[in-house]
Amino acid sequence: MQLGLTIPLQKQLKIKSLPYGAPLARRCCWDVHGITLHGQRCLLAVHCSSRYTFTLCGLSVADWRDLPATFLQGMRQSFVAAGIPAAVCARYAAQMGAPQLTKTHGRREVAFLNRAWDDVVALDYAANPGTCCQPLLDAAVNALPRRCAGYAGLGTAVERLRADLTEGA
Repeated sequence: MQLGLTIPLQKQLKIKSLPYGAPLARRCCWDVHGITLHGQRCLLAVHCSSRYTFTLCGLSVADWRDLPATFLQGMRQSFVAAGIPAAVCARYAAQMGAPQLTKTHGRREVAFLNRAWDDVVALDYAANPGTCCQPLLDAAVNALPRRCAGYAGLGTAVERLRADLTEGA
């Protein structure tokens, strides 16, 4: 699995340079960014194929330093909150392997990350700044019919993610 870090997030984490990842199917890739929500620095993660989005708020310095582990924990919690069985999440994580930090996955994918960010900010009333995982915010963002890099036309991110997760089953 590849985690494409935006340039601002690389600067925040004091990472000088990241490699481009080996070409993988979009279902194997996520782009991640640091955003501010309710005055807190938050992690925004967007699946490159489906545009499935989750947000983690109130991360500690240690959480930011161990971004791959923080990401995996947040992904699992978001998937379970979205009704995706824990076994499906575990299978996906096992198939994808340990997260590798890379540059972002291209202009189109970053454009969809920016649109997801706009949706998160527009729906910030669903955020709970007192918790790390944001199931209500994630559900609201992922239920909107939107375009994404991996599918033609409009659709919801959660349904497209489900399709991507069953593709590798």
